[in-house]
Amino acid sequence: MKARIIPIISIVVGLGIILPQYVLSYPPAVGLLGKSKNCLVCHANNGPWQDEANTIIDILDKETKKSLMQADGSFLIEVQRGEIRTVLTVIGRKKGDKVEAPYRNAWLYVDPQRIKSNSMSKFAPGWNVNLPLSCRVVGDKLEGFEGAKITALPMSVRPGDDAQDAELKLQVMLTKGESVKGKGKEGMKGNYFERVVRLKVLE
Repeated sequence: MKARIIPIISIVVGLGIILPQYVLSYPPAVGLLGKSKNCLVCHANNGPWQDEANTIIDILDKETKKSLMQADGSFLIEVQRGEIRTVLTVIGRKKGDKVEAPYRNAWLYVDPQRIKSNSMSKFAPGWNVNLPLSCRVVGDKLEGFEGAKITALPMSVRPGDDAQDAELKLQVMLTKGESVKGKGKEGMKGNYFERVVRLKVLE
């Protein structure tokens, strides 16, 4: 995955982070800054990690480590208006998997209704978020996932005064190798997954 240098005007995003005039944009930030529907616009779904049985995609409450997965396979993040809740995005492959492990995982929480917008934030309107995307090398350790090949990173969300209940897509890619410059579908193995994430404001 090669970095792209993208010129932009200095702006404030997320929780007040100031970006310089030029930023290095690594996947999945490329998708966030652009208007692509998902990762497969640029990358191939050609990796050896297609089976759901050995794939880990979970969202946990950071304090309790309890999964927020619902019976239908979606995730529910409930937050009191004006308060902050931190969750852990856990992605990878289960212990004992016979397939070579992915080297890095990329993920993006995105409101499908905002993909085509010019906004720098593709998260749900009215919600403050500090880390809606990342591209992280596999190797994190987490209680309950001993022996698994995972990434685990916290994300904090806070519903503002105008926030409403919303539905996001969690877009995930497990990858290994490097894409050929200008030819994103060559050189890198990857598998793409999606999950539904519902945000609920508690009054």
